[in-house]
Amino acid sequence: MAAWRQFLRVAKPFWTGDKRTTAWLLLSLLIGLMLLDTQLAVMLVAATGELTSSLAAHDPDRFWKALRRSLMVLALAVPVYASYYFMRDAFANRWRKWLTGRFLDGYLARRRYYHLGAQPDIDNPDQRIAEDINTFTGRSINFLLILLGSLMQLVAFSAVLWGISKILVAFLAVYAIVGTVVALWVFGQPLIRLNFWQLKREADFRFELMRLRENAESIAFYRGEPPERAQIDRRFDDVYANYDKLIKKQRTLNLYQRAYSQLTLVLPVVILAQSVLSGELEVGRATQAVAAFAAVLTAVTVIVDNFESLSKFVAGIGRLDALAKAVGLPPLEQAGAKRAAATPSKEVERIHLHEEGDGLQIESLTLQTPGSDRVLVQDLRLELEPGDGLLITGPSGSGKSSLLRAIAGLWDQGCGTVRRPPLQSVLFLPQRPYMPVGNLRQQLLYPARDVKDVTDDRLTEILAEVQLPDLLARVGGFDATQHWEKILSMGEQQRLSFARLLVHVPRFVILDEATSALDDANEAALYQLLANNEKLTLISVAHRAAVVKFHTHVLQLGGDGSWTLQDTTAFLASEGRS
Repeated sequence: MAAWRQFLRVAKPFWTGDKRTTAWLLLSLLIGLMLLDTQLAVMLVAATGELTSSLAAHDPDRFWKALRRSLMVLALAVPVYASYYFMRDAFANRWRKWLTGRFLDGYLARRRYYHLGAQPDIDNPDQRIAEDINTFTGRSINFLLILLGSLMQLVAFSAVLWGISKILVAFLAVYAIVGTVVALWVFGQPLIRLNFWQLKREADFRFELMRLRENAESIAFYRGEPPERAQIDRRFDDVYANYDKLIKKQRTLNLYQRAYSQLTLVLPVVILAQSVLSGELEVGRATQAVAAFAAVLTAVTVIVDNFESLSKFVAGIGRLDALAKAVGLPPLEQAGAKRAAATPSKEVERIHLHEEGDGLQIESLTLQTPGSDRVLVQDLRLELEPGDGLLITGPSGSGKSSLLRAIAGLWDQGCGTVRRPPLQSVLFLPQRPYMPVGNLRQQLLYPARDVKDVTDDRLTEILAEVQLPDLLARVGGFDATQHWEKILSMGEQQRLSFARLLVHVPRFVILDEATSALDDANEAALYQLLANNEKLTLISVAHRAAVVKFHTHVLQLGGDGSWTLQDTTAFLASEGRS
């Protein structure tokens, strides 16, 4: 029942939301094809039974008539069968597209992809979106149609079987119930648990390989191959050990399934043997009864026959449901939300962010590290007017970058209030620039796709202003696509990132050691570009004394919650500089 509730939470919005008409129409078409396929299967069983009886009776006219009928049924059954499976896969693909879009909306909204990094229980969200959704939609449609098809087979062939042998029907009912109960009792929970952990272990192993590739240069400089290999081996050992347990459990399941299915080849013949030998039942009718028995048994033992796939499916449902909750997808029922609201939980203090005004106001801000009570900044109060500049300094680990994250809205651990302009007017440059996949023009325009009134001539001027005049010719023009992190040094990446400030001209700029890889001359030239804009509010973290003059205030963090705020003149005087 827990798995069923998780399934509904993930699946129900597709069937009740904006795509419900298309979803139900496609499902109705699939059911229609399935009904037709089932009816043709019944007709084919009857025709082949007639073929056998005509041969046993040595009746050539009866034989050729039955053969023609069999070929006619086959001529219809083959295209219906192909169309059914094509529509099934196309429907699953359409559902995957919709569900992937829904999860991506939640994943990217309110920067949840960033906050998920602090939730250790949500591992590998990329795998859950890329692979688990694909598995979920494909297997959901497959199992739904299997269940519906089994029901149709049960109805269609039970009538055939009941007309031939009521004893077979009674035996079949007992055999199916006992077999299903044993399978659920013995193999259910262990296989679901092992499949859940296998998905996680495989994802962790793939993540280690991806991390090696992304940090290849640093690892190569350190000659860190031995520890990296040891870490990868540990991840793979976890994969291997869990899979070893899984296949041993599946071996036992396969033995059970094989014995369970093979017995059905013998038992119907044994039950009907006396009737055939006594002449009460034709050989063809007996053949028809055995085929109907097999069809009905397949219908009523669908859980036993698909147990391995079902256990993998249930394991994946739990991972998707956990991600759905983490990215804030709407709950299944409003009643559940009301019940949750009726039992309020203890309110946790958070930093309140208000997007208003043109400057910066910080009121009674206290910053804490996530998951601990360590205070980085205590009761900070400051105000910046448009055109002011704030330089944040302090020892390593004192909370400089954490304060920037709180101002940007990425950090809410603590209490207090931050007021700053809306995000559309803010641009943040981290120490390690982000170089998205794309051409040089897209690098400069990022995060926008297009910026009004910014021509290629203006982009060329901007490259010269950030001390990259030869970059355009070197990479092959604005339409050239390169692996930018590989061909550009860190200093060039920081200058290219700085060029985005000149493209977008924001009112509010946050720099987190964004010039750390530059020499003094280039750093001063870039800061001067910002200083030329008198309406720009600048907040930066830097360690070089030469950039102090480009700011109006200096905030020194002590690392123990203490802080000191001075204007630049007073700070320089206290440091013995002018």
